[in-house]
Amino acid sequence: MGYNWPGGEFMTKLATKSASDGEGEVLHGAKLVPLKKQLGMGWTLVKEERIEKELKFKDFQQALAYTNKVGEVAESMGHHPDIFLTWGQVKLSISTHSKGGLTESDFVLAAKIDEIR
Repeated sequence: MGYNWPGGEFMTKLATKSASDGEGEVLHGAKLVPLKKQLGMGWTLVKEERIEKELKFKDFQQALAYTNKVGEVAESMGHHPDIFLTWGQVKLSISTHSKGGLTESDFVLAAKIDEIR
């Protein structure tokens, strides 16, 4: 579920929200489904505890550049994913550590990460 911005860019409604770490209630079951549907391809829901995504890159330099962009987005939100970086691969894991589960803030961060080019 997204919409087109001028210039043809695709963005979800989640990506326009601002939320920081620890905001909102911990979500379970059916409350996770509509939020997950608003994310781009590749995100998986793990035990209703976190969302994860793995990305492949041509080399380490591209993976690192992407990781730095994710870091900028995370820092601007005050909400930080766990990031695994290796040659040609980045794995992101997002949850609200302070609440021990998933909140809307996690999905907002994931949607903003999806907008990184």
